[in-house]
Amino acid sequence: MGGAISLLAVNFIIAQVFVVAFLVVAAKSQAKRPAIWCACGFAVASLSAVFETVLPFSLVPKLFAVGAFASVLAGFILIRFGLGFFYRVPANLPFATALFAGSVVLDLLIYDLPRGTLKHAFFYQMPFCLVQAWSASTIIRSERRSRADWILFCLLALSSIYYVVKVYAAIAAGSGTTAADYLASPFALVSQALGAMLIVATGMAILGVMVKEIIDEARASSELDPLSGLCNRRGFADRVAPLLQEGGDDGPGTLILTDLDRFKLVNDTCGHHAGDEVIRQFSCVLRELMPSRAVAGRLGGEEFAVFLPRIGPADARVLAHGMRAAIASTRIIGLPEVAAVTASFGVAVVAAEEPLELAMQRADKALYAAKAGGRNRVECAEAPVHVVANPRRARS
Repeated sequence: MGGAISLLAVNFIIAQVFVVAFLVVAAKSQAKRPAIWCACGFAVASLSAVFETVLPFSLVPKLFAVGAFASVLAGFILIRFGLGFFYRVPANLPFATALFAGSVVLDLLIYDLPRGTLKHAFFYQMPFCLVQAWSASTIIRSERRSRADWILFCLLALSSIYYVVKVYAAIAAGSGTTAADYLASPFALVSQALGAMLIVATGMAILGVMVKEIIDEARASSELDPLSGLCNRRGFADRVAPLLQEGGDDGPGTLILTDLDRFKLVNDTCGHHAGDEVIRQFSCVLRELMPSRAVAGRLGGEEFAVFLPRIGPADARVLAHGMRAAIASTRIIGLPEVAAVTASFGVAVVAAEEPLELAMQRADKALYAAKAGGRNRVECAEAPVHVVANPRRARS
């Protein structure tokens, strides 16, 4: 019994470590709710160690045995709710309530059955198996397919299978006839050890996917321009880089550089608040008119870029004219009613294997020509005569 009790203590400590870890994740992540639910799940499940430790010394062992069963099952269900919030596959509350209540009632009914029988082992382990399988299905039903998500799915599926195996292991190895006998059996020692390993692995996997989410959020935030909501210069280059690899015989797409006309005059005469509103409205125009796979970014000040994958220069020119007309007709708060904001555009087709910075230089020359030609215009750059392959993409 001493070995099993020691493992129960270890499991309890491990659970508390995970509780703290999930609370830290909740404090650092924008999506606090999933981490808080998982922290509650581990906290509740850890109560089973307390119940099972007290059980051999209690005058009412049935109460503590059922309490241990109920706390683990409740903890697993709470973790399922946390995963549901994280993967945007919400758990069904009536189903969870019915599953928990029915399982506890069933455990009460089978309590007096010998623990070495198939009937007792099956009905005792199946609720845990079902909840773990339910949690694993959350990942399958979600749209997330990263390696970390697949690892978590495999561990949850393995945990579900583990409880099926425990049905036959309890009979083959012998788990005693009573709850107190179970703690003194060799099966309890092996079961607690394997259970601890799965708890640690699954807990680490859940933490892993949540920490990955925090890192992805931080990276996305560092690559976004807060005023326009578009990519900043680095984010634009990073998002365009993989699209440049997808090009066919005609190249990967077309680049548009655009610059707001006389933007400094807007700031000087109407104030920076009006200038900020111009930036926001122009960003909205770009987002509304560009295709779904296109990437838009604010390169700095009043200069913007749009990359159009798999779109030729003729269609890009038409799109640029649409953007030009849209911003010119947009009424912007903070500017006089008669004032119109205009923009100039430079369009350059990106050749196959052409580095992004070279295409941007050609588009910039076309943009300069549009400015020199009177502004509020669209000009197209000449196609590149020769491109030298360069695997290193600039992060400009």
